[in-house]
Amino acid sequence: MGGILLFLSFLLLGYAPRPVGAAPDGPVDARRVLRHALAAACDAADMRPRDPGWRLGQATLVEESVFDLGGRPGRLRRLFRLPSGDELRMRLFFPGGRLRRAGADVYQATGGGATRPVMTATAGGDCRIAGGRRILYDGRGRAAELVFLGPDLEDTGHREPLNAPVPAGADPGGVTVAHVDSGINYTIPALAARLARDPAGRALGYDYWDMDDRPFDADTGRSPFFPLRHGTRVAGILVREAPDVRLLPYRYPRPAMGRMADIVADADANGALIVALPMGSNDPGAWRPFAEAAGLRPHMLFVISAGNNGRDIDAEPVYPAALGLENLLVVTASDATGRLAPGSNWGPEHVDVMVDAENLDTIDHRGARTKVSGSSFAVPRIAALAARLAKKHPTWRAAELKKAILARARRSPFHPRPVVRYGWIPYPQEDG
Repeated sequence: MGGILLFLSFLLLGYAPRPVGAAPDGPVDARRVLRHALAAACDAADMRPRDPGWRLGQATLVEESVFDLGGRPGRLRRLFRLPSGDELRMRLFFPGGRLRRAGADVYQATGGGATRPVMTATAGGDCRIAGGRRILYDGRGRAAELVFLGPDLEDTGHREPLNAPVPAGADPGGVTVAHVDSGINYTIPALAARLARDPAGRALGYDYWDMDDRPFDADTGRSPFFPLRHGTRVAGILVREAPDVRLLPYRYPRPAMGRMADIVADADANGALIVALPMGSNDPGAWRPFAEAAGLRPHMLFVISAGNNGRDIDAEPVYPAALGLENLLVVTASDATGRLAPGSNWGPEHVDVMVDAENLDTIDHRGARTKVSGSSFAVPRIAALAARLAKKHPTWRAAELKKAILARARRSPFHPRPVVRYGWIPYPQEDG
């Protein structure tokens, strides 16, 4: 990977070292680093990994990972430490030995060996930069805003919040539904109006990822520069189909899944009878704290997504859907005619019902109308139905709500052999 070695010479010419812990003036330095790094990627004579212990000048290659595609090396990741203590992280995609995509991130040293992401850029196989993104931080060091950059890595004028303050308001009343997801954009009026609040007007819910009171919609697990925005889309369906809901949002604790038990306890303390949980994973251990907390609260109904792996979760479990607790109601997606939706999980033992969740109207994290599909979006439809039933029957708890919902299920005309335990609910938006 001769070109990747070569670009470090350029870095030493174009990157002005900044003392560790100094106030960030990152954009200028980061731009230079990214431009040189991506330009040099195309100078590679081959894509073979090299000994990660080499040094060139004062910059050091400290980590390297090579991944096969079709039995040959096809993806490469490298981490370089720069003289200032900052880091450069390179990503190359080269199926068949030909470079198709390149990306680079700059992480700024913040002291004590820690770093934080400040800028990224991506390029095609010709190594011409297509664009980038920059993260701005607030006075407390929290990621506050995502700035979109053009091919010149200059600000395009488009920005998105990453941790907006919660707007003022009053408690809306209604049946409390906790929504555990990537957070929500609570600055969107339709969602802000339904936020659960205490008597002083302080919004309830919590960010158990960052451990603060701003559960804003951003799943940064895969990339801090390209966060997944899932929770707002789910919440948009919930408030549309249960317009009187009292919404209690939580951002899930990806760094420490043991905190799921704290979410369940907090939701219970704040009056949530129903919990919408459109998420899951293959790791049963990650969900053990949740299972214990949910099992201790049989009065709460947890509406859980079966997942979108295109598999039978009775044979290949997904959690928490496969936990088998009595107060879980596991849902998957069908189309409008009752056929299991493409890619949606099933299981006649662990999946209770399927409901139309294909091409649904909702809002995205910007408040714009969009279409969504998948078992995640079956969850708010059933949670909304549960909330409407709870409003009509204030004494009902999880057992009664679950029984009433399952009684609406019917056999799908497309599946002679059941793919879910109880069947298809064709019109979840109707109370009946």
